[in-house]
Amino acid sequence: MTARMFETLERALLAGAPADRVGAHARSLLEEVVSAGGIPRAVRHPLGFLCLPVLREGDRGVCVHLFEEGDAAEPGVEPHHSHSWDLLSHVLYGAVSNLPVEVGDDPVRPTHRVYEVISGPDGTDEIRPTPRRVRRRAGEPVVFSRGQTYTLPAGLFHASGAPRGPAATLVLGRTRPGGRDLSLGPLEGRPRRTVRALCDERETVLGARSALRRMHDEPD
Repeated sequence: MTARMFETLERALLAGAPADRVGAHARSLLEEVVSAGGIPRAVRHPLGFLCLPVLREGDRGVCVHLFEEGDAAEPGVEPHHSHSWDLLSHVLYGAVSNLPVEVGDDPVRPTHRVYEVISGPDGTDEIRPTPRRVRRRAGEPVVFSRGQTYTLPAGLFHASGAPRGPAATLVLGRTRPGGRDLSLGPLEGRPRRTVRALCDERETVLGARSALRRMHDEPD
């Protein structure tokens, strides 16, 4: 995939392109993963989903997120987080939910501390407490189904999941200068480390094939 394809996908999604057009692009990307023998390899994210990376170039990235029934965040991983990048996501099959979270500074009666997540090229995430203490208020979850597109600005706290079984999303990200990846955590938490486990080539191909099969079972 090229940077030009990123621009093409971004324009199509923002313009509300038909699901069959977006689905055709996604199938092509997944078929490339299969034909390349699972290179680059998929990543098992600590939040519980499988990430198939397609493009990483400068401030732009494209990947396919696969959610399986029963997937959950690793023990001790806080699901409420915010990105340093603007997210544009299209549901390829199934349904995904987004739970917006309001976070306000409250040094007197805080419920959580804000942590910075610093990701290394080896898949290691260093999670470091910041001085910021906040009160969290969860909003109402919004569910997006196959064919729907949604956006999520950088810096907005949220939690995501697949409440109705297997699902997949085509995700475009554009990094904002000066942005930081953040998560919420315990008030007295310590610095810690999580690892985004790298799948082998076989697992990556199986994930892509599974997604292709489910997209075929839910035709556009």
